[in-house]
Amino acid sequence: MSASVTPRVALVTGTSSGIGEAVVRHFCKLGHQVLAVDFNPAGREVAEKAGASFFQADLTDGEACQAAVAEAIKRFGRVDILVNNAGIQHVSPIETFPEAKWRQIIDLMLTAPFLLSQAVWPSMRENGWGRIVNIASVHAQVASPGKSAYISAKHGMIGLTKTAALEGGGQGITANAICPAYVKTPLVDNQIADQAQMHGMQEQEVIEQIMLKNAAVKRLIEPVEVAELVAYLASDSAGAVTGASWNIDLGWTAQ
Repeated sequence: MSASVTPRVALVTGTSSGIGEAVVRHFCKLGHQVLAVDFNPAGREVAEKAGASFFQADLTDGEACQAAVAEAIKRFGRVDILVNNAGIQHVSPIETFPEAKWRQIIDLMLTAPFLLSQAVWPSMRENGWGRIVNIASVHAQVASPGKSAYISAKHGMIGLTKTAALEGGGQGITANAICPAYVKTPLVDNQIADQAQMHGMQEQEVIEQIMLKNAAVKRLIEPVEVAELVAYLASDSAGAVTGASWNIDLGWTAQ
């Protein structure tokens, strides 16, 4: 562990794979105590292998959000860092987008981050130190067809981040959002298949003609690249950084 890293207590959501798994692994390497939260019970093995604790929860349920934070405080005495990463995707035109899927996505990807932030706030305020890192998306900045719920949730997350930054600044609490383009995760793998079906394309064509069309750097992002940015924003060194949206988008929004 680097001598410059202060051990903290972190609650990370959506940890069974992808960005969340990478964040948990990176935090554990830094010496943080981590509660990994995921709906998928397979997340337990991932967490324990990294050296983290695991809590299974359906974060579309507000009571489960409260229970996750209560578990972290029970185990570790406080919460210093909250990483809101849990997410799902559904690709369908607005005309045929299922209402139930819309509500599920908004509940998981916008309401849950609000409720989790609300629940960790007293602990952070009491200790005069807190870091909230919201994993948004390049789709918090731009839109694409077929992703109305996902894009609405991610745009809303930027607003939540800015509000939390303004309210937390005087209490030692910062809030920032990270906006990645396409990352090598199971969620993106599923999108490739869905997009191929929706557009009548081959999967490789989806990657080249849709996912990387607007990218200056023509590759998918590695989860660890996002995890390292999360670690910076969750560190003592980032105390003056708040209310910001950090693009890690391969140059997508440079156009």
